[in-house]
Amino acid sequence: MSTDAPETVITTAGALEGRELEWAINTPELTAEHAAINSNIIRTRFPPEPNGYLHFGHAQSMNMNFALSFEKLGVPMENRRTIFRFDDTNPDAESPEYIDSMKRDLEWMGWQPEKTTYSSDNFQTLYDLAVKLIKKGLAYVCDMTKAEMEAQRELAKKRCAARAVGADPDVEAPIPSADILPGRNRDTSVERNLKLFEEMKLGLHDEGTLTLRLKMDFDSPNPNMYDLVAYRIRYTPHPHAGHGWCIYPNYDFTHGICDSLEHIDYSICTLEFETRREPYFWILWALDMYRPKVYEMSRLNVEYTVLSKRRLLKLVNAKYVRGWSDPRMPTISGLRRRGYNKEIINNFCNEVGATRSAKVVQMAKLFHVARLTLADTTRRAMAALKPIKVVITNFDEEAAKAGENGMTFEVQNSPTDASLGSHNVTLTGTIYIDSEDFKMEDDPNFYRLTPNKPVGVKYHGGNLICDEIVKDGDKIKMLKCHLDSSEGRPKPKSYITWVPSDGIKCEVRIYDHLFTQPEPSDRWEEELNPESEVIHSNAIVDPSVLELVDKKDVDEWKSNQALQFERLGYFVVDTDTTFDSATREGKLVFNRTVSLKEDKTVKKVSSHEEEQNRKRVEQQRAIAAARDIMMTIDPEDLFKLAPEYKDKYSKFDDTGLPTHLADGTELTKSAKKKLEKERAKHAKKFAKGKK
Repeated sequence: MSTDAPETVITTAGALEGRELEWAINTPELTAEHAAINSNIIRTRFPPEPNGYLHFGHAQSMNMNFALSFEKLGVPMENRRTIFRFDDTNPDAESPEYIDSMKRDLEWMGWQPEKTTYSSDNFQTLYDLAVKLIKKGLAYVCDMTKAEMEAQRELAKKRCAARAVGADPDVEAPIPSADILPGRNRDTSVERNLKLFEEMKLGLHDEGTLTLRLKMDFDSPNPNMYDLVAYRIRYTPHPHAGHGWCIYPNYDFTHGICDSLEHIDYSICTLEFETRREPYFWILWALDMYRPKVYEMSRLNVEYTVLSKRRLLKLVNAKYVRGWSDPRMPTISGLRRRGYNKEIINNFCNEVGATRSAKVVQMAKLFHVARLTLADTTRRAMAALKPIKVVITNFDEEAAKAGENGMTFEVQNSPTDASLGSHNVTLTGTIYIDSEDFKMEDDPNFYRLTPNKPVGVKYHGGNLICDEIVKDGDKIKMLKCHLDSSEGRPKPKSYITWVPSDGIKCEVRIYDHLFTQPEPSDRWEEELNPESEVIHSNAIVDPSVLELVDKKDVDEWKSNQALQFERLGYFVVDTDTTFDSATREGKLVFNRTVSLKEDKTVKKVSSHEEEQNRKRVEQQRAIAAARDIMMTIDPEDLFKLAPEYKDKYSKFDDTGLPTHLADGTELTKSAKKKLEKERAKHAKKFAKGKK
């Protein structure tokens, strides 16, 4: 059976079509067998690896695999099927905690899989198929070290690059020894490989000493075809399969086989897996198994956050955040805790869509969707984050003039939906207003309370006039004010909210972006936003919410009570809440989901904000200037002239690529490879700028 790389077959564009290979073409027999099993059913799968918590990217994948893909294909609802599969082939990184969280998140998101499966449930089948490949002469046990495999891979790549430009690979990249390429184990006997693979399974060899590799194609332009490692030895118990195995299949070997075993029609993944098409289809071709269609879409990237599992794990382990469910985290658990419900997340994914074009989605889009979703469904309440005590000196007189209902007012829970009902608020002789609603000195652009300017009192309708400021040192202790409800009173320019004297003390957490940069760089830990969480520990909310915020109704796996604090934003009860509404004891905690749209007529810009804005503008100008400088530097001189690389390297090769650091230390192959990628990126930008 030949393993030569086939020519790419050009196909017409269509829904969920991508680059195809001859290996991807099913035989008539396989096509007929698959059609007989699936009939009119079209099946996709959602296959996360349980090595962390689900995040934004998984939300997009769920949306694609459970809904959008079928819509693109025009599949009727009754013919849609999606399998929820745990791609659990790496016991070192996976855990029952992650498995449980993924199950709960999927259920909370509202998706209903046809069934839930585990790749590990197929371990015996996968082992048997590996044995089949050995018997066909298409797999072998290899004792090469990691360093030897890397040298083998680099040599194969250089030889391929030489062939690509018409050069002789034996001249440009000669093979020093057959032990390296094709490798000393590649042409060993079937009997030897069956024996060693059985010994690997029985635990007779140490970790890292042997692997099972697939006999693929070292002449391929795709390095993923350089004799992929299919099995490795790991003496780690599996979180689902238990202690039964000490050899585990790699992702590339497992993924396509499980797709075929589960009768998947469309295997949908992100674009970084596009070069995995060759091994995906080669393995199924070699095993004569059904080959699903494969479609790659761009991965979801969202501003001011990271989705890399490695970085998310570092955020948690380094305690930069409260955990996987921290409201600043891009995880489903974090989004839920912050107050984003499944409708918001799914609507966001619908708006973003799924294409093959790489893009970074603005966080503002999520905020916009959240506001639209919460505006008509969220009950109103009044709160003060930084409360100032206000004593109404003529309260008794004003109360006596009030009508039948006195100082109690009926408030609609939603101004746009009467079906949500109403609640009562009662103005008391002592109230609390937010410190943002008071200013010591008058300002023509400030339309709230000042000593010389009255302001309207929400729901009461009268004017509040400040007569005296009582201070404790530099801190405002209390305002003494009076109400004016006379017919001839001046019309106020705005009305402020308030909380009565029997308001509920609470803690309010205001969240901002986790990072200061829209696209965090390799120095992402230095770009964490120190003000991403601001806690107001002495906040107060009106007592109308009392029965809605009891600890018995709070659960980390559901959407908790959401409220709109008038003029402050949308908030949700946090899982740290221990508040007992019957006794009013315990801690009540709210998280802000998203702010309301800014009211520019009352927006105050503090000196701190002005300074931050100034620094931001300066930074943007500096970035633009640096970009202009970079556009003048030829790619060959990048590492010699670019400011960020200045004095960093002491020696370079003929192409201008650094070979040694400034102190004379020789660069590693991986470091050079990374620099080559950086130069390639710069070359594209440089060429574009010259057009």
